[in-house]
Amino acid sequence: MTQAINDFPTDQHGWAELLPARDKPAPLAGNVRVQWVVVGAGLTGLACARRLGELHPEHEILILDARLVGQGASGRNSGFTVGVSHFPGAFNAKNKANYARVNRINQTGVALLDQQIKAQAIDCQWDNRGFHHGAADSQSINESAHFLGYLDAMEINHIALDQDAMQQRFGTALYKTGVHVKAGGLVQPAALVRGLADSLPRNVKLIEQCPVLKITHGKPITLATAQGEIATDKLILATNFEAGKLGFLSRRLIGSTLSGSFTRRLTATELSSLGEHKEWGIISLHSGGATIRLTADGRICLRNTAEYFGGALLTPEKLQQRQIIHRASFEKRFPQLTHVPFEFSWSGVEGISRNGTNFFGEQSKNIFLAGGYNGSGVSRGSAFGYALAEYASGGQSELINDCLASAPALWIPPRPILDIGAALTVGMRFRGVGLDR
Repeated sequence: MTQAINDFPTDQHGWAELLPARDKPAPLAGNVRVQWVVVGAGLTGLACARRLGELHPEHEILILDARLVGQGASGRNSGFTVGVSHFPGAFNAKNKANYARVNRINQTGVALLDQQIKAQAIDCQWDNRGFHHGAADSQSINESAHFLGYLDAMEINHIALDQDAMQQRFGTALYKTGVHVKAGGLVQPAALVRGLADSLPRNVKLIEQCPVLKITHGKPITLATAQGEIATDKLILATNFEAGKLGFLSRRLIGSTLSGSFTRRLTATELSSLGEHKEWGIISLHSGGATIRLTADGRICLRNTAEYFGGALLTPEKLQQRQIIHRASFEKRFPQLTHVPFEFSWSGVEGISRNGTNFFGEQSKNIFLAGGYNGSGVSRGSAFGYALAEYASGGQSELINDCLASAPALWIPPRPILDIGAALTVGMRFRGVGLDR
């Protein structure tokens, strides 16, 4: 499949706006022959390239990204590093082994990130004390009971919270109940991705703003770019929902576009109205509910829209319209801060499958792929990338087995049925959301 450079649009909205401008990257110089190429410098690709560099110190490894590092999906999420996944509905004992498998992957990803952040001294507001789940309306309150039953049955460390406890911690009376899950963490995602990219092993070379336009199967595999041609023995695709642009998973994985906003930095007086915790995150127990952060640098970050937009970022006009929804959600939660303006808004795309599965393994001879994290890509993508490097190198491990055990993905119909079905699927997230939005 042949692509054009403008098939990979981007903007500088989001967490990257809170960081210094990134230096102009060095271009790819002509035709290159290497042993390994990783396409995609998000969390999966960076974890994979780092592990390949460690496993094969004698090999030259290229990692390519169509954009600047931190401008893709890995730098546009809300920064929740999931250690324990939420499986909606009542606990099903028949699924206990699968729940445990997914959480092992999540927690491996958390541990890998914790290790790298500390070893490389990455300044990314890392907080590994877990985060909270909240419920404000009837549907999510019912789900809270299911979630607590699941946590108890799986013997997962947590604390159940009532409305008073939630208000004391976060300065909002909206949530009627909540849960603090201690596995997992919070991070500034763009800073994390940049830090990981800037601390790769010496035999790993990063090329930014270098989209792959065509892949030719063979021995070697060849990749065409606007800057030259790359020949490689083994190819890793870590492009998540954009795998379809390169001819893979086009009927298995789509992109859902989310959006959110940041406030300006709050004053000391404003921060004092937000409860006793000075840095926190809340994920709604309703699938369409808002995701809220109080960041380490004193901003409130709120994300509460998701829609099918063809896997693209929102236009400036649409983003401004979505900010009205963000604003209503913010003022509903924090009436004491209605005077505080938003400073930035952003959109980002998550890869989702019809049945919520992930993708891992060899797609064709010497071409390997991982992706499709359905909103848990910070931790799970890091674990999948690490495991894929070992798997492509002929390794075996419990982590590899856990990744390989992902359920097969359901088929997604072509357009125009795709557009209708995807819009309905994403829209179903908001049924009954009520106060949680």
